[in-house]
Amino acid sequence: MLDESLLDAPEALAVADRRGLLRGAAEAGARVRTAVRHATEAGLTQLKPDGRPRSILIAGPGTAATCVADLLGTLAGAGCPVIRLAPTGVAPAAGALRWALPGWAGSVDLLLITTPDGTEPGLSLLAEQAYRRGCTVVAVAPARSPLAEGVEGTHGLTVPMATSPYGEFEAPHDGERASESYEARRLEDEAAASTPATLWALLTPLLILLDRTGLITAPVETLEKIADRLDQMAELCGPAIATYSNPAKTLAAELAEALPLIWTEGGLAGPAGRRFAATLAELAGHPALAAQLPEALPAHGALLAGSLAPSADGDDFFRDRVEDAPSLRARVVLLRDRPSDGLTAAPAARELAHGHDIAISELEPETGDELESLAELIAVTDFAAVYLALAPRDRS
Repeated sequence: MLDESLLDAPEALAVADRRGLLRGAAEAGARVRTAVRHATEAGLTQLKPDGRPRSILIAGPGTAATCVADLLGTLAGAGCPVIRLAPTGVAPAAGALRWALPGWAGSVDLLLITTPDGTEPGLSLLAEQAYRRGCTVVAVAPARSPLAEGVEGTHGLTVPMATSPYGEFEAPHDGERASESYEARRLEDEAAASTPATLWALLTPLLILLDRTGLITAPVETLEKIADRLDQMAELCGPAIATYSNPAKTLAAELAEALPLIWTEGGLAGPAGRRFAATLAELAGHPALAAQLPEALPAHGALLAGSLAPSADGDDFFRDRVEDAPSLRARVVLLRDRPSDGLTAAPAARELAHGHDIAISELEPETGDELESLAELIAVTDFAAVYLALAPRDRS
């Protein structure tokens, strides 16, 4: 069982949080505001593009880059194909990931590179390849990182990644000491790369860019509302708020001994659900499956009726309920935004789950535009994943 007493002990949570995950979740709104400032200083808000690109290619390591591609693809819809470039392999010498452009990529395509590190040689080589092909390159990466300098050297555009509001790093300029200081900071950033706010630091400048190209609608005013909503969720889901009135702590407690089946419906809930599953695995080592309604019903129907159902053990009378570890059981997590055309599969989802005695956790954001709703869903689920990562299971 989850040690729920730790959830309501802010001081103990702070001691357990060696990776700074709670702070990383709480500072998401501040990261959005800093990212808007950096994008403005880089000239993105005044950009006047000649037209829409034929395609948008996105490359970068980790869960955050995958989520950025997923979200931008959903927002762009049929207006422009958004393609995530997966790593093509590992370089044998350094063991580093490498990427490659599709054979058809050229001067009418846009390459977006997102990374919280900026030292990956594979991404620098990708930027050089794009330059030779004539692709426009925009990178969001730490300032003064090798990638940032390389992109700028090939006439691309780099937006400095928004760092923690608790203090940005200023590299010294005296040779060896500067190199050592940058390396120390790089290692700190690498350790913090998976904190929840990283997504917003990478995503925000690209929302501004695609707004200027006319592919999506994300003016600065909307981004300010996103930052405000993230701040509101940080207050509601913070460690000082008790579990009974904290949606993130409540969700973490409900999922502690469960296999979450994350069912999503409407708008951007699909990418939010897929991010939740990935974040649970990355931060908490907790497995989860995500699917969109109504396809989730046949896709996960056998799981509800199989060994993950509460009734699957037949309530074995001779089972030692004290010594035996609790069995993993399925639990549906229903993330809902605005269902298309006003149609909803939620009643059918509830009926299917209840028919198999499967419990359901539901999250539905407050009113607002789709990006505000997205921010709320991501914030609550990010905090839930963090609490699962921090509160160990009681094995006694």
